[in-house]
Amino acid sequence: MTDVVLPCLNEAAALGWLLDRMPAGYRPILADNGSTDGSREVARRHGARVIEVPQRGYGAAVHAGILAADPDDGVVCVLDADGSFDPAELPRLAGPVRDGDADLVCGRRRPTGIRAWPVHARAGNAVVARRVRRATGLPVHDIAPMRAARHDALLALDLRDRRFGYPLELLLAAAGAGWRVRELDVTYRPRAAGTRSKVTGTVRGTVRAIQDMRAVLAR
Repeated sequence: MTDVVLPCLNEAAALGWLLDRMPAGYRPILADNGSTDGSREVARRHGARVIEVPQRGYGAAVHAGILAADPDDGVVCVLDADGSFDPAELPRLAGPVRDGDADLVCGRRRPTGIRAWPVHARAGNAVVARRVRRATGLPVHDIAPMRAARHDALLALDLRDRRFGYPLELLLAAAGAGWRVRELDVTYRPRAAGTRSKVTGTVRGTVRAIQDMRAVLAR
């Protein structure tokens, strides 16, 4: 059984659809970061394991979810909980890791339209990804919020960022550890009505994420 960490803050409107599409053999862990909209209750009704993460921040939620995952399967996945990604695509990302062909597989977002990925957010992501390519040689074009990796190896990287810089720190640490990193295209849809991205939903959120990532790059 492969655990799927779902970092969550007020995603109740998306969770029913998302959890109903979880593929067989994939077990969702909702890492709730202080939701007030009933996200935890919706997740439990749909069979997800729920853990509460009092420390605010994307990285804090992801890290807590990975700690809670069962290491026996060997592979752990991470997926945003807002309905913008289809969990049915998870086996394509987990497969190369499970087969030993990659250490980290990231989903490169292919948006279905402008509403799925606003221009300001797409531009910011492209700038950071280009810096990662130049600094590390990794063939990445997206600071990916959908990914799969080996559970124990991921924890061994000892990532410290607990905010929006976590995905960038992961890529830099993976490069430093000599990991084989692969990107695969994944469909990126507008998030469910009633949810809002903490990063791409506002210019302020995007700027805050870029600031967190710049702090990681400056280390």
